[in-house]
Amino acid sequence: MRDFLANWTARGSVLKGVLPLNRAAAMRDALAGVQLASMDIPQVLGYARIAGMPAVTGLYTVFLPLIAFALFGASRHLVVAADSATATIFASRLSTMAPVSGAEYASLAAMVALLTAALLLIARIFKLGFLADFLSRTVLVGFLAGVGVQVGIAMLGDMLGLPGHAARTTDQLVLVALHWAQLNVPTLAISVLVVSAVLVFKRVWPRLPVPLIAVVGGIAASDLYGFAAHGIAVLGPVTGGLPALRMPSVTWQQMLDLVPVAASCFVMIVAQSAAASRVFAERHHEAADTNTDLLGIAAANAAAAWSGAFVVNGSPTQTAMADRAGTRSQFAQIVFAAVVAVVLLFFSRLLQYLPRCILASIVFTIAVGLVDIRTLIAIRRESPGEFALAVSTAAAVVLIGVEHGILLAVAVSLLRHVRHSYRPHTMILAPGDDGLWIPVPAVPGTQTAPGLIVYRFGADLFYANDHFFVDDTRSLINHAPSTVRCFVIDASAITDLDYSAARSVGELCGLLKQSGIQVMFARVNRYLRSDMDRHGITPIIGASCIFGTLHEALHAAGVVQPADK
Repeated sequence: MRDFLANWTARGSVLKGVLPLNRAAAMRDALAGVQLASMDIPQVLGYARIAGMPAVTGLYTVFLPLIAFALFGASRHLVVAADSATATIFASRLSTMAPVSGAEYASLAAMVALLTAALLLIARIFKLGFLADFLSRTVLVGFLAGVGVQVGIAMLGDMLGLPGHAARTTDQLVLVALHWAQLNVPTLAISVLVVSAVLVFKRVWPRLPVPLIAVVGGIAASDLYGFAAHGIAVLGPVTGGLPALRMPSVTWQQMLDLVPVAASCFVMIVAQSAAASRVFAERHHEAADTNTDLLGIAAANAAAAWSGAFVVNGSPTQTAMADRAGTRSQFAQIVFAAVVAVVLLFFSRLLQYLPRCILASIVFTIAVGLVDIRTLIAIRRESPGEFALAVSTAAAVVLIGVEHGILLAVAVSLLRHVRHSYRPHTMILAPGDDGLWIPVPAVPGTQTAPGLIVYRFGADLFYANDHFFVDDTRSLINHAPSTVRCFVIDASAITDLDYSAARSVGELCGLLKQSGIQVMFARVNRYLRSDMDRHGITPIIGASCIFGTLHEALHAAGVVQPADK
């Protein structure tokens, strides 16, 4: 059986997140899956409320969608289920199209999931997973910190027993401040007890399933002592039974109206799922396969649509919960789905007694764990600029939302990269204290030897930085201590030359040649050589002035390096 599964996996993109799996690992993940179910089942019920859907549909998101991702996804850690971000996105639009929690609303929500699955499948076909590569590790750390703060603040209302819920983090803080006088003391006491127990035992006895104990104990105490009668909010009735498989039924016009909603969910899923899968893959020294994960999430959303659920997403919060529970493969999620099936069939009635404050407290402790203070301190110590980027990412997620926050973070990362390419480091070989040539910053008035400048430009040449290259070259030549006869360009960092830059470089080389200055290119790779030939720079300076090594260029110029004397 094991060989059959291995051969099946080798032939297609299936079970990558499960196999290889031995008996010991299966037992470990099975236990972790049960523990994850105890923590996550109440959470997805809460997400169903945010989505405006019946509570039972939250359970549906962790049944067939989990199995679908385990079959077709690649990440061994990503938990694909209901998520507050995507739930908020489509609920804000759907609430204007149909009554919340009604049959028509549920059909619209299922169609959003189906459209999102189609967009994810298209992204997989065209291998758009590379979009996630624009998320640097710094951005990922800041992103998760922002998600942690956002989720933590979102839980405050339920933890304090305050009424109302706001989608925006700032609005939620205002809501808490306005209703502070209505704080429910028993609810607060339970929240403090649960949070303290989880955080303390995480250090002194990490294997003890405190969240599971809190959930089971909370349900039992609520049923026995009637928490609801004492002002402690509980989940309320939860319908049981397995989901019926059916195609979402909407009109063509409704489907067209839902495309922008699905597109927004798609952007959120690509950004958030990629961030979560890469973070936990790096944490466990594994490779991330974003394109295969897109296929898995597409399958999960298709399963959600057909089973009457709503959009599912790779959740950083729930993935962190799974990691803390000890999951190391998608087998844990399969066990999780099996537990959900049992709950749907036999135990859904008991969930109605679960206090909301216990659910919120468990999620709050997970949110705290998403803020990696140690890594943020390390980033600040090593690179203050990247620390500012991480903090800006976290602030953007908290203040303007996850979707816009992560897009802003990607934009800032790209601008930072473009800035380095636009103003790269430039160097000149210059005599050191011992007479040997050493690279120093390219400052006018510096030269390598009398009549010689060896200049290194630290980036590809393109339309935005070609003028900097030209101005730097002219300034170095004009301010050289002696008349420059040979200007050698160390092109080791230049792999590409676009049309605009080629015109500028060609004109510069022509003018220098007319002035009696020999221009040479050293350390030219084949890609740059191809560009130089295609854009006509080679005929200007002569093929004999293009070299594969710096030593060859200096030898051709009749210059002997100090080390060779």
